[in-house]
Amino acid sequence: MAEKTNKVIYTAEGYKKLQDELAECQTTIAADISRRLEEARAQGDLSENSEYDEAKEAAAKNESRIQELIALLKNAEVLAEDEISKEKVSLGSKVVLRDEETKDEETYILVSASEEDIFSNKLSIDSPIGKEIKDKKKGQVATVTTQAGSFKYKIIKIGD
Repeated sequence: MAEKTNKVIYTAEGYKKLQDELAECQTTIAADISRRLEEARAQGDLSENSEYDEAKEAAAKNESRIQELIALLKNAEVLAEDEISKEKVSLGSKVVLRDEETKDEETYILVSASEEDIFSNKLSIDSPIGKEIKDKKKGQVATVTTQAGSFKYKIIKIGD
């Protein structure tokens, strides 16, 4: 029976970020852990050596993260620039939204849930706002209902 894989779509930036993290885990972090293990071994008796135990735990966590990143990259599909619509909001779209109550404007990039970072204005396409603005065109208004109430956002611009 063939193994079913679920492809996860990433922006080029999100995919590169995963690659960079993998490289860091495999080199810089692994080298640091190796150094810590050597220093702990040099102290002698390992049975009651907390530095050794901590370094071993860090090595296990790092190896686990490496395997997780390899799996993510294996199942990743990169969204090509020409696949991002300039006519309607979609995954990868850069969109300017105006809060119809406050008239504040904010620029977001719609990304997959795994790339979401609200502090960098990367909004998941699966978030309440993402779901409501998806497939809408410039000038349309989306009503987003959350626990905090309903908010109306007008799509001011799609694309660069």
